[in-house]
Amino acid sequence: MYAQMVKSTGKGVKTRDDMTEEERHFQDKVDADIKIEPRDWMPEEYRKTLIRQIGQHAHSEIVGQLPEGNWITRAPTLERKAILLAKVQDEAGHGLYLYCAAETLGISRDEMTEMLLSGRMKYSSIFNYPTLTWADIGAVGWLVDGAAIMNQVPLQRTSYGPYSRAMIRICKEESFHQRQGYDIMMKMAQGSPAQKRMAQDALNRFWYPSLMMFGPSDKESVHSAQSMAWKIKINTNDELRQKFVDQTVPQAEYLGLTIPDDKLKLNEETGHYAFSEPDWTEFFNVLKGNGPCNNERLEARQKAWEDGQWVRDGMLAHARKKAARAGAAQMAAE
Repeated sequence: MYAQMVKSTGKGVKTRDDMTEEERHFQDKVDADIKIEPRDWMPEEYRKTLIRQIGQHAHSEIVGQLPEGNWITRAPTLERKAILLAKVQDEAGHGLYLYCAAETLGISRDEMTEMLLSGRMKYSSIFNYPTLTWADIGAVGWLVDGAAIMNQVPLQRTSYGPYSRAMIRICKEESFHQRQGYDIMMKMAQGSPAQKRMAQDALNRFWYPSLMMFGPSDKESVHSAQSMAWKIKINTNDELRQKFVDQTVPQAEYLGLTIPDDKLKLNEETGHYAFSEPDWTEFFNVLKGNGPCNNERLEARQKAWEDGQWVRDGMLAHARKKAARAGAAQMAAE
């Protein structure tokens, strides 16, 4: 099994002959689909890869509240406000689950936040694009959450136990988010000509950034080979991107909207759509901090971090006081 994975994923992956005895035992557990738990031995690079991936995922959930939270007070009806408020609340919960999963690897939430604010840890590039109209909230739910689900459903089978279990609830909730977004797009597409144009405009602007959510093409991906050998990732970036396109194009056709890609064409033999690659130069430029909303997003996180200092200080003081009381009670009992 592992030899086949090494052959298919290419260079950068250790062969069994290069592994220590502990590494071979670890790989045997992974190959047998036995979950790796926090107290189990694991390669240091496995731990670091998980911290990078789970941390980025957690930050994406938290930063992802910002473009949608911006529309809570401007949603067109009370019902839409309540639905969007619930969705933003869900995203906060997802971030919490993921930070907790990452903490089992020996890193604190404070450390991860400091890494984000210093630029040493990233979040999904999609959240550096603005939500200009109400139709954008529909596009985010339909396309962005749709891409997220495509990425995250396989992670329910990832090799690290706490991450795998966190994804079960997250995926269930994300499926509702995707339906909520599609419902908005349907109402807009079936509304007035101006509303349909607004829906088409949102699709035009979010289509390629959504394709970028799966990461660079497999030939450019730095981490995919080893992550797949360790079953941190289950599918390659290109596999998931193709699956997303195949699923989303018929949905757009049902809405009466047009995917903004002149090269989009169904291959009748394979059942897959041929499509244009995103502008990877733009993708890497956004990752470097040069996207439309990079500064705005990080400034919002920095402000939240600073404004919450008094809460962290109070909780720390309470924890210390509680520990001191427990210690005194234990001494008295002895």
